[in-house]
Amino acid sequence: MYPEHTPHVPVQRAVKVHQPTPYPPAVPAATPVVPVQPGTVPAVASIVLPDGRVVTGYAINPTQPEPAAAKPVVSRTALNIALGGAGFLAVCGGLILLTSFIAALTAFITQLITLAAVIFGGWIAVQILGTRGHQGGGTTVNIRKAVIKRNHFRG
Repeated sequence: MYPEHTPHVPVQRAVKVHQPTPYPPAVPAATPVVPVQPGTVPAVASIVLPDGRVVTGYAINPTQPEPAAAKPVVSRTALNIALGGAGFLAVCGGLILLTSFIAALTAFITQLITLAAVIFGGWIAVQILGTRGHQGGGTTVNIRKAVIKRNHFRG
């Protein structure tokens, strides 16, 4: 067996990092060359692993998570419930006014019917009991001139 692979003796190797210089991209002659700021090109790094392999790549900065959206002070559900309650109270107020209006209208109509019955009943009573001359065929007696003697009426 090889000494690197013995389980009891760990072998530590130094990690070497190479910084190769990237080649500039080939630019056609017709295209003007725009100078690049030195901070915009990411650095290329090579790492030698303990088993001898070389890994080359760009260093990646960890991505920052998006800031969480600020939550409103009052949730939308609570706001919807509150607005529904306000609407319900407005409807109840309208229903109370409508009920009061219907009750007042009913009382007014009842009074009109009662007044009409009293007037019409009085007109009927006058027609039945009233005198319009001698149309009934009965005898009219003037009581002031009558003389009553011994329970016998003489007119």
